[in-house]
Amino acid sequence: MKTDKVRNFTDEELRHQEHELNDQLFKLKFQLNMGQTESLKKIRGLRKDIARVKTISRERELSATGTEGAVTTVVAPKAAAIKAVATKAKRKTEKK
Repeated sequence: MKTDKVRNFTDEELRHQEHELNDQLFKLKFQLNMGQTESLKKIRGLRKDIARVKTISRERELSATGTEGAVTTVVAPKAAAIKAVATKAKRKTEKK
C-alpha cells in the first residue's frame, strides 16, 4: 500500500483500514503457527502497512492539536554530565 493512497483516506477509513490489517496479520500469524503457511513476506508487508497507517493517523492527530513540534530532545543534562566527569578527572590530575 502506498503512502499517497493512505493519505487520501478519511479518519474513519484509516481506523477501518488499521482494523482490517490487524485482522489479516492475526490470521496470517495463526496460520504460520499452525504450519499452514510460510508467508513471511506478507507478514512483514502487513506490519509495514499497519505502521504506515498509524503514522499518518498520528500526524493528523498532532496537526489537529497544533503540537507538531512538541517532540524535543534533552541534550543539556548529557553535556553537563560530561563536563562534570572532565572536571573530576582534572582535579585528580592536579592533586598528584
